[in-house]
Amino acid sequence: MSGSKAKPAWFEPELATLTRDRFSDPNWIYERKLDGERCLAFRDGGELRLMTRNQKVVTSTYPELAEALMAQQASDFVLDGEVVAFSEGQTRFAQLQQRMQVARPSAELLRTVPVQYYLFDVLWADGTDLRPQPLRERKQRLHQLLDFADPLRFTEHRVGDGVGFYQEACQQGWEGLIAKRADAPYVGGRTKDWLKFKCENNQEFVIGGYTDPQGSRTGLGALLLGVYDSDGQLVYAGKVGTGFDEQTLHRLHDELSALEQDRSPFDRGNPPRAGVHWTKPRLVAQIGFSEWTTAGQLRHPRFQGLRRDKSPADVIREVPQSG
Repeated sequence: MSGSKAKPAWFEPELATLTRDRFSDPNWIYERKLDGERCLAFRDGGELRLMTRNQKVVTSTYPELAEALMAQQASDFVLDGEVVAFSEGQTRFAQLQQRMQVARPSAELLRTVPVQYYLFDVLWADGTDLRPQPLRERKQRLHQLLDFADPLRFTEHRVGDGVGFYQEACQQGWEGLIAKRADAPYVGGRTKDWLKFKCENNQEFVIGGYTDPQGSRTGLGALLLGVYDSDGQLVYAGKVGTGFDEQTLHRLHDELSALEQDRSPFDRGNPPRAGVHWTKPRLVAQIGFSEWTTAGQLRHPRFQGLRRDKSPADVIREVPQSG
């Protein structure tokens, strides 16, 4: 596409497909899978927007990222990357939650919970739509486009050695890898040109209710979780009662109590009935778990945080695909 075309106000991000396959191929590159918030960065001269994948503007949430991007010599671009916060050497979504909830963070919060922006693709630069170009060329262009210093990071990759890199990733406690076809263009939506190699299971779930706290517990007992099926029905997937601190329990109770309704939002499945408060299915939680049971329930689930960047309607059961 020529530079004479106007830059669109939004680019649909490309999404990776979960797979059971683990392979090494010289025609693929492999990147670390980061546990953060997906963001696109749009710069038009003196204007900058940071936007989540559901088009929420979060520029003021991450002022240090906006400042670093505005300081670049390049002034016309659209970048794709992941905003992350580290804890004990790992990207932790729970750590990032402290920043995601704050529209205008204080200097103290900026200091105590620093974030970094790991950039892995460039969709537009200097008046040109780069999405039709092969990924390897876009990565090279991205590397040349910016001055990568904290808090901006270039997402490094490895060519070909997917199996070995995956084993290293899991040994180091990473969430996994993203495998990307090196000669593929950038295509919005979920594709098989990008694949997820996960070291552990986690995905998003819709919250459809909560139970009363028991014993010394305050706020709430457990969250009732669901996913949408292909017919648009909300299917009960189990409950999660671990992974919360006191502050999170009270914040969730306040938000969910405002969404209470008389009837269950679940169309299928058998959620508990005693001591349950049903809610409108508006909030999305990220949940880590060991596996799905044969009955379609989560085994050993743990709460990792709310996803403000995901629409409930998009939450389906992630099924690893082969081939």
